[in-house]
Amino acid sequence: MVIVAAVDRSESTDRIVTQGRKLAEAFTGELHVVHVLSRGELRDIERASFETSGEAVEMERIKEVAREIARESAADIAPDATAVGLVGEAAEEVTDYASDHDAEYIVVGGRKLTPVGKAIFGSTTQSILLEADCPVVATLRS
Repeated sequence: MVIVAAVDRSESTDRIVTQGRKLAEAFTGELHVVHVLSRGELRDIERASFETSGEAVEMERIKEVAREIARESAADIAPDATAVGLVGEAAEEVTDYASDHDAEYIVVGGRKLTPVGKAIFGSTTQSILLEADCPVVATLRS
């Protein structure tokens, strides 16, 4: 059983990895911490690399950068998690990865709008909630 924790670079990363780890432990599953580099981030990395090396960055190098972000996100909370780096549109990449690995759950971040718990989600979280083939757990910040 695979649990996918989809992380970005926000302060919700620790909550996402912690919840993913709890689910993986509860279901004796495997935690995969996934970070997706967006096209904009990819362009920034390519531009910086081109300016320093004169060559375009290879896709595998870009995925390694994303994988390292995932690895760093999990390091203190779930050091045994599988770190995964992907490139593209975040919601699509996360749901495709979860589907390809028969994930039991996807864990994502969100934020609360009011104290009564009315939640508002970003477009990536909303897309994952609507498109995933498995249950999605949203960890909310105040």
